[in-house]
Amino acid sequence: MSTKLFDLTGRTALITGSSRGLGRAMAEGMADAGAAIVLNGTNADNLAAAAAEMRAKGYTVHEARFDVTDEPAIVAAFEQLDAQGIAVDILVNNAGVQFRRPMVELATADWRRVIDINLTAAFVIGREAARRMIPRGHGKVINIGSLMSDAARATVAPYTAAKGGIKMLTRSMTVEWAGHNIQANCIGPGYMLTDMNQPLVDDEKFNSWVVGRTPSRRWGKPAELVGTAIFLASSASDYVNGQMIYVDGGMLAVL
Repeated sequence: MSTKLFDLTGRTALITGSSRGLGRAMAEGMADAGAAIVLNGTNADNLAAAAAEMRAKGYTVHEARFDVTDEPAIVAAFEQLDAQGIAVDILVNNAGVQFRRPMVELATADWRRVIDINLTAAFVIGREAARRMIPRGHGKVINIGSLMSDAARATVAPYTAAKGGIKMLTRSMTVEWAGHNIQANCIGPGYMLTDMNQPLVDDEKFNSWVVGRTPSRRWGKPAELVGTAIFLASSASDYVNGQMIYVDGGMLAVL
């Protein structure tokens, strides 16, 4: 019985930004739990390669190539999935970007770009998914937050604002959609070993700070996000709504 609670067989998960990094890890984890996967990215070659690698493992994989900041493309992608009879039961709003610059040197255009990719996209894609989940009477939305959903660091103001917004967007989704049997929750990864964070890993001073600041004394691995994602995507979390779950090696638990 306990194993069946986490079984995703018969469900379809759309994970944005899933051709690599955390998105790819969650896509593979959900596929291994039985879900059909809709991979998303903007680079056609990377997306095709990721899909081919996953299909070679026996997974059911679809592709939805669109930029998460392009609303008409998002709407068109969902309409195409509708036409193919592909119903998205699980949405993971994972696509994101980082941009480091002191606020006094930060251009408004760069602020808007980070907000659009990390926050507005989750609203637009979440809205399109919910418009289809509501008539079906079920659905799971998993938004990817950050340590910056609750804490700030210098030079990443737009990212911090966006990820703080993701936390409250998740709660807004809960308020409006929980009555339709849609669970919306948020995962806050700690410092993970991803391509986006590689420059930080290579920075000896910053790497030492992360290792010293994290009770687990190391960076997290993308695969270590998978269990939480599967939990929030499965029947095991049917009465969990509006929550922020940190997968951070204990970083936010200590001063």
